[in-house]
Amino acid sequence: MTNMTEILRSDIFDIITDNNIPWDEFKDSVVLVTGATGLVGSAIVRTLAEISKTLELNIRIMGHGRNKKRAEAITQEHDIDFICGDIRCPSHFAAIPDRLDFVFHCASVTKSYKMTQSPVDVLSTAIEGTKNIFELLKENSCKSFIYLSSMEVYGQTELKEIVETDLGYLDLFDPRSSYPESKRTCEMMCAAYAKQYGLPVKIARLAQTFGAGTPKEDTRVFAQFARSAIANNDIKLHTEGKSRGNYCYIADTVRGLLTVLLKGKNGEAYNLANPDASVTIREMAELIANDICSGNIKVVVNVPEDIGICCYAPDTGYVLNADKLKALGWYPKYGLAEMYKRLMADWEKSGIYNGF
Repeated sequence: MTNMTEILRSDIFDIITDNNIPWDEFKDSVVLVTGATGLVGSAIVRTLAEISKTLELNIRIMGHGRNKKRAEAITQEHDIDFICGDIRCPSHFAAIPDRLDFVFHCASVTKSYKMTQSPVDVLSTAIEGTKNIFELLKENSCKSFIYLSSMEVYGQTELKEIVETDLGYLDLFDPRSSYPESKRTCEMMCAAYAKQYGLPVKIARLAQTFGAGTPKEDTRVFAQFARSAIANNDIKLHTEGKSRGNYCYIADTVRGLLTVLLKGKNGEAYNLANPDASVTIREMAELIANDICSGNIKVVVNVPEDIGICCYAPDTGYVLNADKLKALGWYPKYGLAEMYKRLMADWEKSGIYNGF
């Protein structure tokens, strides 16, 4: 882990020392991680590579992703096999071995502007890509498959707390719905392939995830707030900030995914969030301004006249209930303030402060 910051190394150490995870099940296994150049996918790859070396588990790690530059960076750090290409093209899977023991399906389009400007690509990447993976697994003896879904599948609801059996409203004529609706469709595909072909499928519905390893170019609101704090600039809100967000630190998320993969029940979904880190956008901005920046910056609300054509998801007001995952022995370690401190420290150590 020589190319990583101290914070990132600490995160991976926290994960691999979690005794709740039955690491021996990975012994001599072959693991595929799609979306391996993304934040969560790359964290999974790094963790598996480190645990394989530390515990001598002899894990063969296969990574799949579209970002060639990030793929090269990951392969320079770790001994993994990487396939660079579009998951919608099954021809790229020729290099994947006949035997796959575990699969983390992380591939997805997650940028909000893509959801509004290129909704067809969002839908096709999710649906065609997931079908391609499942068709590959039909002829395989996979032990466990985990699909990374999203809290956005719940849509809009009046409920104040959401458990896995709840479901809200999605506007099917809003292009932004291409993301949550594609996630819903893929979850249905998970259930269908589990029923018809007996595939050992689990689903994790992720809250917004961030922390050490988050790319500096991330456009999500938490990253924008962090950049404002680093530059000692006021935080500017383009909405009233009433929408409630659900969050989870990256190391906690990876531990949760490993827990579901190895201990979860086939055919079931699990919320993956830290309920104590559920805040409104305004509350998060105030926390950064007052606690992280000690009151040296302030929060400014400036709602643009064209707010209606922006890429924001509809307002939500619920807290994700994580009791089902906690029953498997998982727990979140980091609160929201600590998540920000670790993210910003990681950026500082890796030189990302420069230019802000």
